[in-house]
Amino acid sequence: MKGVIWGLLFLSVIVSAQSKKNHPSVQNLTCKTCHTCDAPTKQNPCLVSCPRDAMVTVHQPAEKGPDVIRLNKLVNKYSAINFSHKVHAQMSEMSGGCSGCHHYNSAGPVQACSDCHEAKRKRGDLSKPDLQAAYHRLCITCHKEWSHSTDCNSCHTPKSMSAAQKKSAVKNHPEVKTPGKLVYETKYNKGKYVTFFHDDHTKLFGNQCVNCHQKENCSRCHDKTKSQKPVSGNMPVKISKSASEHHQPCFKCHSDDKCSKCHMEKQASPFNHKASTGWALNRFHEKLTCTKCHTGGKIVKLDNNCITCHANFKSGSFDHTKTGLKLDEIHMELDCTDCHADNKFSNKPDCSNCHDDKSYPAQKPGTTVRVGKK
Repeated sequence: MKGVIWGLLFLSVIVSAQSKKNHPSVQNLTCKTCHTCDAPTKQNPCLVSCPRDAMVTVHQPAEKGPDVIRLNKLVNKYSAINFSHKVHAQMSEMSGGCSGCHHYNSAGPVQACSDCHEAKRKRGDLSKPDLQAAYHRLCITCHKEWSHSTDCNSCHTPKSMSAAQKKSAVKNHPEVKTPGKLVYETKYNKGKYVTFFHDDHTKLFGNQCVNCHQKENCSRCHDKTKSQKPVSGNMPVKISKSASEHHQPCFKCHSDDKCSKCHMEKQASPFNHKASTGWALNRFHEKLTCTKCHTGGKIVKLDNNCITCHANFKSGSFDHTKTGLKLDEIHMELDCTDCHADNKFSNKPDCSNCHDDKSYPAQKPGTTVRVGKK
């Protein structure tokens, strides 16, 4: 251990001297500049996190980036690398976003690695890797995790690579098949099973993949030694995570819920608005995502009066046929409150303001129509 510490101290002196010589603005470079602990080891180097997010000022979706980037600055034994930028960008949100690779750019276009990292291996500033090292630091960790190999040919191809092989680099990430639900078997003694309805969270609640899947390890899907079988929605699954890791994605929305909200003695049923809230969604609302009504980032109880959300009803502006009833010419001229007292649209319309002998639905102020049909 002492040898490691003395070696690091010796290296810091060299790096400090080189940095001051070539970059006078860099002062007092010590072990703590790069390491957070007093005794870093190969297994636990305690490296300081790179402040990538703060250094990247240009952000754009994967669709606007290049499909393929040709890395040809270091062509010697191997041919140039056709890097499938589009595929990596499409999945980057799950592992840190674009800043996982792009850790700096100016106020203009996204910087190329070669704009800052020199191709020559002889450099004065040891704190900045050369171009080959910069490429390898970005790529080799993930590729080694899923291939369990340091075979250069996984990225580098001989110069005899055919035109068809080069063209194959232009591709989209295949569609990710998601389970309808997952059942987790836990050790919680007051509720062993947690049923997670994936479709509800994405299609109904409006969650994006990155809301839950953050800092994902690429090898979870790309490990060559593991069988990529689809997860059954009806069988309990076991994933090695700590309790806090399991709960962290859920607590963004469920931090105020009791444990029994998710932990049960048997598999839960899919979300049912009437069973959970006492108010059944009608045909106008059942296809909406929850966030259309529950705004502000949290699902909270709402007043089920229509005017709670639809506060801008004005006479003559609402197409009444959307309710399944086309008003006749006489009733089209009335105010909403003439039939819907106090704007309580969920209550049965009241005809008594004008009629002593009529009531709804025995008599209707118009013609019944099928919603969505002419």
